[in-house]
Amino acid sequence: MTSLSSPTQQSSARRRIAAPTLAMLPRVGDSLSFLYADVVRIVQDDTGVSAETTSADGVTTRVYLPTAALSCVLLGPGTSITQPALATFARHGTTVVCSGSGGVRCYSATTSDALTTRWLEAQVHQWSDPDRRLAVAQSMYLKRFNVPVPPSTPLNKLRGLEGQRVKALYKILSQQHRIGRFRRNYDPASWDQQDPVNLALSSANTCLYGIVHAAIVALGCSPALGFVHQGKQHALVYDIADLYKAQLTIPLAFSLHDSPHPEAMARRSFREELRLYRLLPRIVTDIQSLLAPGETAPVPDGHAVDLVNLWDPYSGSVPAGVNYASYDGQPSFDTLSPSNDPADQESADAPD
Repeated sequence: MTSLSSPTQQSSARRRIAAPTLAMLPRVGDSLSFLYADVVRIVQDDTGVSAETTSADGVTTRVYLPTAALSCVLLGPGTSITQPALATFARHGTTVVCSGSGGVRCYSATTSDALTTRWLEAQVHQWSDPDRRLAVAQSMYLKRFNVPVPPSTPLNKLRGLEGQRVKALYKILSQQHRIGRFRRNYDPASWDQQDPVNLALSSANTCLYGIVHAAIVALGCSPALGFVHQGKQHALVYDIADLYKAQLTIPLAFSLHDSPHPEAMARRSFREELRLYRLLPRIVTDIQSLLAPGETAPVPDGHAVDLVNLWDPYSGSVPAGVNYASYDGQPSFDTLSPSNDPADQESADAPD
């Protein structure tokens, strides 16, 4: 992840910008992945896309951005972007997310049509089958608490185990900070009447949801298809965010038990040193391992490998851009014959 905290020397060789081919897109291993920018203007000129600032004495400083090497650009407060610059990000397959300061919100996002559906398809594959969905929920429990559960453990039992561990964590932190018994209470209708720990925890969790949402969008997944949560457009956001609460937001909330402004302090803690953005690589890796648990080779991120494929019920995917009118019979089509394919049987019986 790269942050535009100070300008760097960049090559100024002038060249015309053209729509990239797939060969021009960098390998994932060479990608800078995520870049965060705030209080800058992002513009397109005849050299490329740059982030620029102008000082009080009128001096403009520019930093050129490697647009094709970025998976996701996160625009924080005070950022403006021109239409030509946004179009260049789209051509290069870069997701653009409008976020709050330090990642405390995810307001909106634009995705390129070059973004692969590989992770969305993997998500739907795991989500659509009850057994696979339960297996993902069990894997989430393992990632969250580093304790495996038997494969036969039902979801209601899993929820009970989770509740016991979180309750035990609350008790330990309450004893450490000497605040007495703590009970989690989230009630938006009586927000100001909650204790400082609950206020800080709700605020910290909201910050975490923003950065998790950005990671999900950058991968091309659907935030609405959760494995434990459901019924909300951010169901998967809640699932993934739960993986990090015991390590991140809950200890922070208890540390602010005597703060006069726990909500603001929680947000400020995440904004400082871009703490949430440093979590992005881990979030992406965790999502990929949950959706494709059997993969042993390095897996790609949101950049596309192929422009588009055609779906085949027997082979999965076949190349697009091929005229199959004179198809002479590959193994995937040899299984189709009038004897075992209803469509062929109807064609054979139909009159000429």
